[in-house]
Amino acid sequence: MRDPARIPISRWIAVAAAAVLVACAAEPPEPAGLDALAALRFMTGRWEGSAEGQAGTGMVAREYHFVLGGRYLLERNKTTYPPQERNKAGEVHEHWSLFSQDRVRNTLVLRQFHSEGFVNTYAFDAEASRDGKLVFESVAFENFDNRWRARETYTIAPGGDALTETFELASPGNAFGVYSVTRLHRAP
Repeated sequence: MRDPARIPISRWIAVAAAAVLVACAAEPPEPAGLDALAALRFMTGRWEGSAEGQAGTGMVAREYHFVLGGRYLLERNKTTYPPQERNKAGEVHEHWSLFSQDRVRNTLVLRQFHSEGFVNTYAFDAEASRDGKLVFESVAFENFDNRWRARETYTIAPGGDALTETFELASPGNAFGVYSVTRLHRAP
Protein backbone atom coordinates (compact mmCIF):
# COMPACT_ATOMS: atom_id res chain seq x y z
CA MET A 1 0.00 0.00 0.00
CA ARG A 2 1.26 3.48 -0.86
CA ASP A 3 2.09 5.96 1.82
CA PRO A 4 -0.70 8.64 1.76
CA ALA A 5 1.94 11.33 2.19
CA ARG A 6 3.47 10.32 -1.16
CA ILE A 7 0.26 10.50 -3.22
CA PRO A 8 0.46 13.53 -5.54
CA ILE A 9 -1.71 16.52 -4.56
CA SER A 10 -3.40 16.43 -7.99
CA ARG A 11 -4.74 12.98 -7.16
CA TRP A 12 -6.16 14.23 -3.82
CA ILE A 13 -7.83 17.15 -5.65
CA ALA A 14 -9.34 14.76 -8.21
CA VAL A 15 -10.72 12.50 -5.45
CA ALA A 16 -12.17 15.50 -3.56
CA ALA A 17 -13.75 16.89 -6.75
CA ALA A 18 -15.32 13.52 -7.55
CA ALA A 19 -16.76 13.32 -4.01
CA VAL A 20 -18.30 16.79 -4.38
CA LEU A 21 -19.82 15.87 -7.77
CA VAL A 22 -21.34 12.69 -6.34
CA ALA A 23 -22.81 14.62 -3.41
CA CYS A 24 -24.26 17.27 -5.75
CA ALA A 25 -25.78 14.66 -8.05
CA ALA A 26 -27.48 12.88 -5.15
CA GLU A 27 -29.26 15.97 -3.83
CA PRO A 28 -29.19 19.03 -6.07
CA PRO A 29 -28.75 22.25 -4.16
CA GLU A 30 -31.77 24.46 -3.98
CA PRO A 31 -31.07 27.78 -5.69
CA ALA A 32 -31.73 30.91 -3.66
CA GLY A 33 -35.08 32.59 -4.15
CA LEU A 34 -37.19 29.50 -4.85
CA ASP A 35 -39.59 30.10 -1.97
CA ALA A 36 -42.48 30.18 -4.45
CA LEU A 37 -41.96 26.47 -5.16
CA ALA A 38 -42.34 25.59 -1.48
CA ALA A 39 -46.10 25.13 -1.93
CA LEU A 40 -45.38 22.35 -4.46
CA ARG A 41 -42.70 20.39 -2.59
CA PHE A 42 -45.25 18.01 -1.05
CA MET A 43 -45.93 16.68 -4.58
CA THR A 44 -42.47 15.11 -4.86
CA GLY A 45 -42.74 11.36 -5.30
CA ARG A 46 -44.97 8.78 -6.96
CA TRP A 47 -48.77 9.00 -7.02
CA GLU A 48 -51.54 6.75 -8.30
CA GLY A 49 -55.29 6.95 -8.58
CA SER A 50 -58.17 7.43 -10.95
CA ALA A 51 -59.49 9.98 -13.44
CA GLU A 52 -63.07 10.56 -14.47
CA GLY A 53 -64.42 12.90 -17.10
CA GLN A 54 -65.07 13.41 -20.80
CA ALA A 55 -62.76 10.51 -21.79
CA GLY A 56 -64.42 8.13 -19.31
CA THR A 57 -62.87 6.53 -16.24
CA GLY A 58 -59.18 5.66 -16.17
CA MET A 59 -56.24 4.71 -13.98
CA VAL A 60 -53.49 7.26 -13.34
CA ALA A 61 -49.79 6.85 -12.60
CA ARG A 62 -47.90 10.08 -11.89
CA GLU A 63 -44.50 11.15 -10.60
CA TYR A 64 -43.12 14.52 -9.52
CA HIS A 65 -39.46 15.35 -9.00
CA PHE A 66 -37.23 18.41 -9.09
CA VAL A 67 -34.91 18.76 -12.08
CA LEU A 68 -32.19 21.07 -13.41
CA GLY A 69 -30.64 21.92 -10.08
CA GLY A 70 -33.97 22.11 -8.26
CA ARG A 71 -35.29 25.02 -10.32
CA TYR A 72 -38.22 23.13 -11.87
CA LEU A 73 -40.73 20.57 -10.66
CA LEU A 74 -41.33 17.97 -13.38
CA GLU A 75 -44.54 15.95 -13.50
CA ARG A 76 -44.85 12.83 -15.66
CA ASN A 77 -48.41 11.54 -16.01
CA LYS A 78 -49.93 8.51 -17.72
CA THR A 79 -53.67 7.89 -17.67
CA THR A 80 -55.03 4.70 -19.19
CA TYR A 81 -58.69 4.66 -20.21
CA PRO A 82 -59.85 1.12 -21.09
CA PRO A 83 -62.58 0.69 -23.70
CA GLN A 84 -65.90 1.72 -22.12
CA GLU A 85 -69.30 3.19 -22.93
CA ARG A 86 -67.99 6.80 -22.98
CA ASN A 87 -64.84 5.89 -24.89
CA LYS A 88 -65.39 2.81 -27.06
CA ALA A 89 -61.78 2.53 -28.27
CA GLY A 90 -60.14 3.47 -24.97
CA GLU A 91 -56.98 5.57 -24.94
CA VAL A 92 -53.72 6.32 -23.21
CA HIS A 93 -53.13 9.97 -22.34
CA GLU A 94 -49.68 11.15 -21.35
CA HIS A 95 -48.46 14.59 -20.40
CA TRP A 96 -45.43 16.16 -18.81
CA SER A 97 -45.70 19.33 -16.77
CA LEU A 98 -43.07 21.78 -15.60
CA PHE A 99 -43.70 24.11 -12.69
CA SER A 100 -41.36 27.08 -12.40
CA GLN A 101 -41.06 30.47 -10.79
CA ASP A 102 -41.27 33.51 -13.06
CA ARG A 103 -39.34 36.04 -11.00
CA VAL A 104 -40.15 38.92 -13.35
CA ARG A 105 -43.90 38.43 -12.93
CA ASN A 106 -43.45 37.14 -9.37
CA THR A 107 -45.64 34.09 -9.96
CA LEU A 108 -45.59 30.36 -10.50
CA VAL A 109 -45.97 29.10 -14.06
CA LEU A 110 -47.20 25.68 -15.15
CA ARG A 111 -46.45 24.38 -18.65
CA GLN A 112 -48.06 21.14 -19.78
CA PHE A 113 -46.89 19.15 -22.80
CA HIS A 114 -49.59 16.70 -23.95
CA SER A 115 -49.14 13.58 -26.08
CA GLU A 116 -51.88 14.93 -28.37
CA GLY A 117 -49.58 17.83 -29.31
CA PHE A 118 -51.08 20.58 -27.14
CA VAL A 119 -48.90 22.75 -24.94
CA ASN A 120 -50.80 24.66 -22.25
CA THR A 121 -49.24 27.51 -20.28
CA TYR A 122 -50.84 28.56 -17.00
CA ALA A 123 -50.10 31.21 -14.37
CA PHE A 124 -50.80 30.83 -10.66
CA ASP A 125 -54.05 32.51 -9.61
CA ALA A 126 -53.26 33.86 -6.13
CA GLU A 127 -56.76 35.29 -5.62
CA ALA A 128 -58.50 31.94 -6.22
CA SER A 129 -55.90 29.93 -4.27
CA ARG A 130 -55.76 29.42 -0.52
CA ASP A 131 -54.34 26.93 1.97
CA GLY A 132 -54.86 23.47 0.53
CA LYS A 133 -55.93 24.73 -2.89
CA LEU A 134 -53.66 25.82 -5.76
CA VAL A 135 -55.28 27.30 -8.88
CA PHE A 136 -53.59 27.86 -12.26
CA GLU A 137 -55.38 29.63 -15.11
CA SER A 138 -54.34 29.42 -18.76
CA VAL A 139 -52.46 32.27 -20.43
CA ALA A 140 -51.62 30.62 -23.79
CA PHE A 141 -51.92 27.44 -25.84
CA GLU A 142 -49.87 25.93 -28.62
CA ASN A 143 -51.77 23.96 -31.27
CA PHE A 144 -55.12 25.02 -29.82
CA ASP A 145 -57.47 28.00 -30.11
CA ASN A 146 -56.27 30.76 -27.74
CA ARG A 147 -59.82 32.07 -27.34
CA TRP A 148 -60.47 29.07 -25.07
CA ARG A 149 -59.54 29.12 -21.40
CA ALA A 150 -58.40 26.31 -19.12
CA ARG A 151 -57.96 25.98 -15.39
CA GLU A 152 -56.10 23.43 -13.24
CA THR A 153 -57.04 23.28 -9.56
CA TYR A 154 -55.06 21.14 -7.12
CA THR A 155 -56.81 20.43 -3.81
CA ILE A 156 -54.53 18.94 -1.18
CA ALA A 157 -55.92 16.73 1.59
CA PRO A 158 -54.73 17.38 5.15
CA GLY A 159 -51.45 15.56 5.65
CA GLY A 160 -50.50 15.93 1.97
CA ASP A 161 -50.94 12.26 1.00
CA ALA A 162 -53.99 12.76 -1.24
CA LEU A 163 -54.47 15.19 -4.09
CA THR A 164 -57.43 16.03 -6.32
CA GLU A 165 -56.79 17.74 -9.65
CA THR A 166 -59.75 19.35 -11.41
CA PHE A 167 -59.25 20.31 -15.06
CA GLU A 168 -61.78 22.77 -16.48
CA LEU A 169 -62.28 24.19 -19.96
CA ALA A 170 -64.23 27.22 -21.21
CA SER A 171 -65.07 27.65 -24.87
CA PRO A 172 -65.05 31.24 -26.22
CA GLY A 173 -67.62 33.35 -24.36
CA ASN A 174 -68.68 30.56 -21.98
CA ALA A 175 -68.10 29.70 -18.33
CA PHE A 176 -65.74 26.96 -17.16
CA GLY A 177 -67.02 23.39 -17.18
CA VAL A 178 -65.31 20.38 -15.58
CA TYR A 179 -63.53 18.25 -18.19
CA SER A 180 -61.94 15.76 -15.77
CA VAL A 181 -61.28 15.11 -12.10
CA THR A 182 -58.21 13.13 -11.05
CA ARG A 183 -57.98 11.70 -7.54
CA LEU A 184 -54.51 10.65 -6.44
CA HIS A 185 -52.90 9.18 -3.35
CA ARG A 186 -49.23 8.82 -2.59
CA ALA A 187 -47.92 5.50 -3.92
CA PRO A 188 -46.22 3.14 -1.46
